[in-house]
Amino acid sequence: MRRWISFPKQVGIASKQAHADFPEQAIYEREVGRSGFFGPATHFHHRHAPTDWSSWEGELRPRNFDLNQLTELATESPWQVPLLLHNAQCKFRMWHCHEAMTFLVRNADGDDLLFIHEGRGELFCDYGHITLEKGDYFVVPRSTSWRLEPLEPMQILMIEATNSAYQLPEKGIVGNHAIFDPACLETPLIDDAFKAQYSEEPWQVLVKRHGEISCITYPFNPLDAIGWHGDLAPVRINWRDIRPLMSHRYHLPPSAHTTFVADGFVVCTFVPRPIESDPGALKVPFYHNNDDYDEVLFYHEGDFFSRDNIDRGMVTFHPAGFTHGPHPKAFQAGLEYRKKFTDEVAVMLDTRHALTMGDVCATVENHDYVNSWKAKP
Repeated sequence: MRRWISFPKQVGIASKQAHADFPEQAIYEREVGRSGFFGPATHFHHRHAPTDWSSWEGELRPRNFDLNQLTELATESPWQVPLLLHNAQCKFRMWHCHEAMTFLVRNADGDDLLFIHEGRGELFCDYGHITLEKGDYFVVPRSTSWRLEPLEPMQILMIEATNSAYQLPEKGIVGNHAIFDPACLETPLIDDAFKAQYSEEPWQVLVKRHGEISCITYPFNPLDAIGWHGDLAPVRINWRDIRPLMSHRYHLPPSAHTTFVADGFVVCTFVPRPIESDPGALKVPFYHNNDDYDEVLFYHEGDFFSRDNIDRGMVTFHPAGFTHGPHPKAFQAGLEYRKKFTDEVAVMLDTRHALTMGDVCATVENHDYVNSWKAKP
């Protein structure tokens, strides 16, 4: 049996509760927490913003990548696109699918989560046919064969759960229907579109295992199921079906926005919501040391209120080990009640183990991003 060395204690001047009613002498709160907001935590009150550094040297710095500048993502197969970020438990890719696939793909390394950033298309898999739209998540169970026929050019964020499976988060006291009702989950169907693609012509399946590709050729299309039953299947949900947990008096941590969990990481979704209205409540993400997790944010749509100069299609990467939080302009807007509602959609990946950047990231990195928090002279 193990347990944290944890007990409540207060030293000096501090607020009664986290994220609310700060002492007048120090409006800056910093949370030092463990286990991705689920473990013990301490809240410091500072006289200066914890991110007001004057210079930064070394590799442990916040990073920003503009995926809109990448040119080698429109590949024939999703297995051909370069890795952006990865570790032993997950792989983070962006794939542009412009042409109908004339073969099937299968991932024997783990489940895949597809997020449709742009476009729409028809997906065919072992389980049937489904139409994917902009803003959809689609979970593909390990070793499922599938292919896409775009109805318009598609940009797809892909997150592989290497050697594990996607599951839904525990929802605790808020109940099983919170965040989204599982009844919103949709599966592929054995419909007329699926039956129309039965074929006695040769088909190939490109199988990825340990990062290597094997090609299996069949004298027919192996997507020939006439039906299925069970409780394992691909599922779709759109971010518009997500109804976020909210509190007008307390700024909820990112963990409250968890959409999927897998071994060693979580995927969260930030969607539009009212901003906290209580006069004493913090109204922007709090400064924090998430010292056990690397944090990745993919910006899909809207006005990203906690970040300056961030556009859709960009990625920020905040490795564990340094304090981060809202940019100065966003923090000031929160103090002055300028904003009443968030207007952003973003996908967050939080990983328990350190991520490695793929070589391609260096070609689209904004090296000045670290200075966006820099203390003004």
